[in-house]
Amino acid sequence: MRDIWGETFDAVLFDNDGTLIDSSGPVLRSWTAWARHHGIPAAAFGNVHGMPSRQVVQLVAPHLDVDEATAHIDRIELGDVDGVRALPGAAQALSATSHRSAIVTSAGRELLGLRLAQAGLSAPAVVVTAEDISRGKPDPEPYLTGARLLGVDPARCLVVEDAPAGLRAGRAAGAATLAVTTTGSAEEVSPFADVVVADLSQVRLTADAEGIRLSRP
Repeated sequence: MRDIWGETFDAVLFDNDGTLIDSSGPVLRSWTAWARHHGIPAAAFGNVHGMPSRQVVQLVAPHLDVDEATAHIDRIELGDVDGVRALPGAAQALSATSHRSAIVTSAGRELLGLRLAQAGLSAPAVVVTAEDISRGKPDPEPYLTGARLLGVDPARCLVVEDAPAGLRAGRAAGAATLAVTTTGSAEEVSPFADVVVADLSQVRLTADAEGIRLSRP
């Protein structure tokens, strides 16, 4: 575990669902409808939060045609953004980090845009989506890609996540990790996080010429 309070970072890499926005209602409704259609029991899912939909399909339904089944869940999710909202501190965190931040999500680009718009948030210039990678979280590729697009060393980045899969990806990329307990317990995320807080309103991100610092509000 790293003591990251007061540490200076070159960039902050934010997960989206469960970190910046609450999309739990649409996610649950969409995957429940998909699973019912394909006859997949709820017990098959386990903890897949934070993984791209294609990986989830391959994990829980290897007997299905992965392209068709993934396209199906993608269509369902694109049709349901009801109830999506910004989580506490999200807008302030994005504003404070500005061009030194990226969103790194397991969702597709179109779904990311719809959910951010519904939540009233604007994306930074750099976003990494499921279309931009070949291996999703917990593989480090998404966060390594975000750092590369920002032109920074991943070891000089702070990854902000709510899911163990995403935190593992951040750790594997060499970044510091900040976990929010918006979708799970502190016990679930603490093995992979340098700092654990309830949500982004519990921290302050400030930027100056040297970089971005994390502090308590």
